[in-house]
Amino acid sequence: MRIEVNGKAREVRSPTLALLLEELGLGDRHVATALNQEFVRAKDRDEKRLHEGDAVEIVSPRQGG
Repeated sequence: MRIEVNGKAREVRSPTLALLLEELGLGDRHVATALNQEFVRAKDRDEKRLHEGDAVEIVSPRQGG
């Protein structure tokens, strides 16, 4: 299916947000996620189904000051 990830169109196979992170090689990283501009907690990613045209944002925390 075709979705948008961080502003770029991508063809993906994953049916859920959690599996998308695995597909993108981010499954073991601490990241923040949003689906269609709504924050998704890490514990809820398994239940968030992806659909054609969805927009996903993935953000890695940064340290510094």
